[in-house]
Amino acid sequence: NSSVNTTGIITATAFIPTQGQLSHRNKVINGAMNVAQRNMPITSANGYCLDMFKLWDGMDSGVATVDQSTHSPDGFSKSFKVDVTTADTSLAATDYARIHHRIEAQNLQDLAYGTSEAKNIVISFYVRSTTTGTYVFSIEQADNSNKHCVFNYTVNSANTWERKTFSIAGDTAGVINDDNGYGFTMYWILAAGSNYSSGSTRSTWTAKVTADSMAGQSVNLFSNTSNEFFLTGVQLEVGTVVTPFEHRSFSDELSRCQRYYQQYVNPCCTGVIPDNGSKAYSIGLQFQTRMRAAPTLTIVNAGDGQNITDGQNSVNVSSLNAADRNVDGASIYLNLAGDLG
Repeated sequence: NSSVNTTGIITATAFIPTQGQLSHRNKVINGAMNVAQRNMPITSANGYCLDMFKLWDGMDSGVATVDQSTHSPDGFSKSFKVDVTTADTSLAATDYARIHHRIEAQNLQDLAYGTSEAKNIVISFYVRSTTTGTYVFSIEQADNSNKHCVFNYTVNSANTWERKTFSIAGDTAGVINDDNGYGFTMYWILAAGSNYSSGSTRSTWTAKVTADSMAGQSVNLFSNTSNEFFLTGVQLEVGTVVTPFEHRSFSDELSRCQRYYQQYVNPCCTGVIPDNGSKAYSIGLQFQTRMRAAPTLTIVNAGDGQNITDGQNSVNVSSLNAADRNVDGASIYLNLAGDLG
């Protein structure tokens, strides 16, 4: 009708479902691998380099270095890098190596596991490897008789970023406890001996079987010291549709990571209180974020040239000790080399 004014009318050309909320979709903390508070590569088994992700190494002789890398797909700036430094060309039946990430149980209550309304989840991530072939991604849920799902995926092209996705139906029988324990544990397998790889994959939640836990893994990343593996863009979300990765601000991601690990360089504390005489003092340290549980405190370079002053006199701190730990803070006890004042 020529008399109808159509100015300003736009025809939609695409529809993208939001699966509910637009923000806080991703259950994974530090999935873009941006936060690395320790800021140093590691070669020890089961140690953290990047926050919330670590290499869990059960190899007899193979060794790898883990570091934060700037090698990343478009739209990302960091990745988790595994660099093999000592090869293991013949895997024993008990050998394995895997990257793992845990999600706190109370952060998964909206999944409604253990009810008739249990929700579907989808998982996505980006990988890059020098070694093509079949790899394993698995996820475990320990609260309900230790169940797991195990999937194979293929790295098709060497040294090329590829996005992998998986969908898992909700578990109507598998209750996830409402507590600060481990709700999900996610694994990326890099090498697997026959004790773990001789079984079958599992696309739905079933009781964990050791032989199934890394089933189908054909790649041994530790076969050559030139081999490398990169991981980033890890996302676990509610729904049936994989959405674009949810990028969060660095400060937001750092605060989430500090629930599990915090570090202080030359912390400035107030309220120094004499304790047990003039040569022992205590200071209160309030954590930046309430932690998941009372943490273990490690003091590095205790008393190494450090001094305490009352504004007029200065005395060397001979040692430091941590005590009275809880989820909100701790007391640091300073033992002095001499009298203050």
